Amino acid sequence: MKVRMWLPLVVVVAIAALVVVWRSGEVAPSKANPGTDPGVARQQLAELAVKPRGTLNGYSREKYPHWDTVEGACNTREEVLKRAGTNVVVGKDCAPTSGTWVSPYDGATWTSPSDVDIDHMVPLAQSWVSGASAWTQAQREAFANDLERPQLWAVTDNVNQSKSDKAPDEWKPPLESFWCTYATDWIAVKHYYQLSVTTAEQAALNDMLNHC
Repeated sequence: MKVRMWLPLVVVVAIAALVVVWRSGEVAPSKANPGTDPGVARQQLAELAVKPRGTLNGYSREKYPHWDTVEGACNTREEVLKRAGTNVVVGKDCAPTSGTWVSPYDGATWTSPSDVDIDHMVPLAQSWVSGASAWTQAQREAFANDLERPQLWAVTDNVNQSKSDKAPDEWKPPLESFWCTYATDWIAVKHYYQLSVTTAEQAALNDMLNHC
């Protein structure tokens, strides 16, 4: 009899726990784009071609069509804002109108979508100088809108601007506790797309992996 009395309570608690896990998986930036295991990242880094950085000759952002429509009226940018924020409210056009976003690069909290940029973990120009200049435009479009790899992050706008097109040997997130995830995710993206790294970039990534 006592077992029967406790069973409903256990079921309720279990369901509540599952809801919490699901919600955190949807909204937390680190959950939306989980980092690669550091050991795997080191192996992937060792497998990347090491070459001097190429030139930006012929590069333009127009060669990377981005913010594609992905579902209904929602585009890639809006999907990232929805999954990276909490209590996100969207309009009929799918554009978020309010919510809360915590930038993993600097730990800052924002409540206005206009204060948040969508950063390409590996910047478009960085991909160009490490192999993407030889891709088709369709391949570059897939890269610029990749919601599966840890490529798209919602971050503080001026921090994203300070990063610009820089590689890890030129720029690191202000929040040092994020360096491990930044390195594993940078490597995961470059490894998937078979983009090269420079000697300085490789050394910087190895140093950041030491923070894991």
